[in-house]
Amino acid sequence: MATSCKKMEKIQGHPCFGGNHHKNGRMHLAVAPKCNIKCGYCTRKHDCANESRPGVTSRLLTPAEAMVKVREVMASPITGPMIKVVGIAGPGDPLFNEETFETFRMVGEEFPHLIKCLSTNGLLLPDRMAQLKEIGLHSLTVTLNALDPKVGAKIYSHVYYEGKRYSGEEAAALLLMNQLEGIAQAAELGLTIKINTVLIPGVNDDQIPLISQKVKELGAFVMNIMPLIPNADFAHVVPPSPEQIDVLRKANEKVIGQFAHCKQCRSDAIGLIGENLQLENPKL
Repeated sequence: MATSCKKMEKIQGHPCFGGNHHKNGRMHLAVAPKCNIKCGYCTRKHDCANESRPGVTSRLLTPAEAMVKVREVMASPITGPMIKVVGIAGPGDPLFNEETFETFRMVGEEFPHLIKCLSTNGLLLPDRMAQLKEIGLHSLTVTLNALDPKVGAKIYSHVYYEGKRYSGEEAAALLLMNQLEGIAQAAELGLTIKINTVLIPGVNDDQIPLISQKVKELGAFVMNIMPLIPNADFAHVVPPSPEQIDVLRKANEKVIGQFAHCKQCRSDAIGLIGENLQLENPKL
């Protein structure tokens, strides 16, 4: 497991882990369409250019098309100097898509200086850990919303694992087991780990402090408590206010560092956090 000093060195340049987000940018490549769980707050659209939230992209890319995009972005005098990170965050789960690994290998060959970052629900983390090591992944974000399967069953309607569909508490328990094992393995591998937790008022409020303590013990570096964006099964739920999120972050920062400038980016975001720069080629 990496020491605190080494982790601080590793995050330099990564805007989503504290690496000067006012100056350093990221580029998300939307190459992972398939997902293996159904989150109650998730509605995935691929054609809404004006909507900014996770799971949204204007266009899915093949690995080859993603490389064209990377070359275009890195060659631009506007975006090239600011981009430090290439990430894959969807619109499905990256670990459930072989295109993720093909894309990262291609990026590593042509742009070895770029930090590789991946966001996942964690269901396949233990199964994919060897491949994450092989591609040289630097930073990992895992969305973990509950430690109690009873609560998890209210958030996830089903998971799909090893060819079988699970539902209810059984699904939530399976997801949780793999998430915790995967986080522990990632920490042992030396990855810098961020935990995303979506606060769903009236559902997982009491899980937040339990999650912060557990993931700190497992080796996570920072936690990102995010407000629910009302959608799908939770479209009727009033999202937490910025003040409520701030109170939670302050209460939990005594346990684990808190990420406070998340903008819940799209799967195809490019630029500084909170920005999505559009280059000249609309097809990519």
